[in-house]
Amino acid sequence: MTAADGLLIIDKPAGWTSHDVVARLRRLTGTRRVGHAGTLDPLATGVLVVGVGKATRLLGHLALAEKEYLATIRLGQATSTGDAEGDVISGAPATGVTLAAVRAAAASLTGQIEQVPPAVSAVKVAGTRAYRLARAGTTPALAPRVVTVKSFRVIEERRVADLLDVDVAVTCSSGTYIRALARDMGEALGVGGHVTVLRRTRAGPYDLSLAHGLENLDAAQALIPLERAAADAFPSRLLTDEEARWLSHGGRLPGAGVAPGPVAAFGPDGTLIALVAEKDGQTAPLAVFVP
Repeated sequence: MTAADGLLIIDKPAGWTSHDVVARLRRLTGTRRVGHAGTLDPLATGVLVVGVGKATRLLGHLALAEKEYLATIRLGQATSTGDAEGDVISGAPATGVTLAAVRAAAASLTGQIEQVPPAVSAVKVAGTRAYRLARAGTTPALAPRVVTVKSFRVIEERRVADLLDVDVAVTCSSGTYIRALARDMGEALGVGGHVTVLRRTRAGPYDLSLAHGLENLDAAQALIPLERAAADAFPSRLLTDEEARWLSHGGRLPGAGVAPGPVAAFGPDGTLIALVAEKDGQTAPLAVFVP
């Protein structure tokens, strides 16, 4: 494939890192200008938003603040990573844990909460990723962060010997760790908990109905072209030829009252010129997409 500019919505397979997906797509598209938004753990599957070519400059501006997940939480065991890839470090039989107690624990973890990220995470501690410190044998001290769990629903339960597997659906803000929700639910119930299955079903407006698997992927067919991706994701402003020329060189324009930003500014021929933002009556470029 000759490299084109646009977004690919990938259904990430289990066992792959987000960087593995980027590396595969670099080979498929023939360009190194490939990046992703919203990292998924190797254990996790589901929606991964990938930018190709100039669309990599869209990624930091996309409204991906809300995510949805389906997960299985195993109660009765806590692990070093918060998921099934870690070592079991503690636990207690979950035979006495009722579904009502599980739902109450989920309710206590709903809303705006303070959450301590897992020790094995990409959060930086004094400039070093927490997972690097953890793998070096140092237990990183991570500060709690405020996150929003909009919905934490218990769907089904299954008992496996002394363990209790609970299927849940979570809608949450970006930066929320489902592994931490499992850990905290297990601690609240006094038995320990970790994630065994995790699937992201939505990131912002992009859900599984738009996602493509990597196997036999036709990247050219699956690509959402740059102009369409920008028009779908942001309010639009149509420029005159003179405005397009000026903005393409980083110049500012008078405000048009479209929206504070980001706004996708298009030339008369439909070419995406820039993402812009308005402030104090002026329009300034956030990212320019033409030479």
